[in-house]
Amino acid sequence: MCRNIHTLHNFEPAATDDEVGAAALQYVRKISGSTKPSQANAEAFDRAVAEIAHITRHLLEDLVTTAPPKDREVEAQKAKERSARRFATA
Repeated sequence: MCRNIHTLHNFEPAATDDEVGAAALQYVRKISGSTKPSQANAEAFDRAVAEIAHITRHLLEDLVTTAPPKDREVEAQKAKERSARRFATA
């Protein structure tokens, strides 16, 4: 999976439209192999981002879980700690 796409489900507060849009953009970039499409492909690229963001929002709204919502700050701190361990110098 693309490293820049983060889990959006089961957070309090819920994922914002900006977060959903950013994930959709990263997905389309990965699939298309392009970070900036040519003028000829810009419309298809932008349409794909919008459609994937729309479907992603529906998915997030429809998912159910019994797990308590995760805290964004706690999860961010865990990620920083994992990164520090992963890239620690010997």
